[in-house]
Amino acid sequence: MLRLGPRLPMLGSRLAPVAATVCSPYLSCVRFKRSAAKSGRVSAASGSDRSAALMMAIRQIESSFGKGAVMQLGSTKTAERVEVISSGSLSLDLALGTGGIPRGRVVEIYGPESSGKTTLALSCIAEAQKTEGGVCAFIDAEHAIDAHYAKALGVDIDALYVSQPDSGEEALEIADTLIRSGAVDLVVLDSVAALVPRAELEGEMGDQQIALQARLMSQALRKLTGSLSKSNCTIIFLNQIRQKVGIIFGSPEVTSGGTALRYYASVRLDIRRKTAIKEGDQVVGNETVVKVAKNKLASPFKVANFDMMFGRGIDRQSELVSQYCSVILIMVTTC
Repeated sequence: MLRLGPRLPMLGSRLAPVAATVCSPYLSCVRFKRSAAKSGRVSAASGSDRSAALMMAIRQIESSFGKGAVMQLGSTKTAERVEVISSGSLSLDLALGTGGIPRGRVVEIYGPESSGKTTLALSCIAEAQKTEGGVCAFIDAEHAIDAHYAKALGVDIDALYVSQPDSGEEALEIADTLIRSGAVDLVVLDSVAALVPRAELEGEMGDQQIALQARLMSQALRKLTGSLSKSNCTIIFLNQIRQKVGIIFGSPEVTSGGTALRYYASVRLDIRRKTAIKEGDQVVGNETVVKVAKNKLASPFKVANFDMMFGRGIDRQSELVSQYCSVILIMVTTC
């Protein structure tokens, strides 16, 4: 049998550095807790000093940038429920989750040609005029608005302000001025694809102008977002779809005007024609589907289906019947 007694002092001296290395984190933690316990009274006493320093900093910020530059979130209007404007479609209002398009935000409606983008925007204008008594403006960059069609959709054309600008800079400057006035509730810009930069207008037909429209939209949206929030005005951008070349995987569709709008928009609506509605052999409308592609205020990716009739817009009667049947079906299946 091996006797280890005489060797223990020697072994202890060899293990001392190892023990010190292993135990040093624990000892440091103990020392930190003891020092924290001793300084607890000092930290509690310094809480009032921190509050005073914070209030002094806030007063300094307000003296430099104005009152309300820094606020507590619960005391601001952003903590309140966001006001909305009805879209004119019950199913779309339900799909949006808030009862309509939000006020003070950027909204984008995009889709293929003749899918109902302008009709949906005019329906929003009609609802804003009826329910809110609001002032609305329509910036017609495409120079294609039809006053008789707008009136048939319920728009008060005598109270609707229309502008037909010659360039993209002019259109966005008009929109910015109207929004900053604080007297306009809804601005519709038709469309982003028709916002031609002034440099492109002044150049030759074959000149290559790279990303002029995208830079114009990016600069404009940086200016508009703050004004929209302060004036509680909503701007709706109508946009067209383009096809990207060489795309193998994923959708080749892309909206015009760069990527800035899709980031700044609180709500993006993808509107498409589904099937034609016929009376006999005559096509009188289209079944329309709207997908909420982006929604910062509620759950996205919900879908709304409704009928859009030629010359009359959204068929609210068939929409009410459809919603009523859906409710009855849910009640029957749950019983």
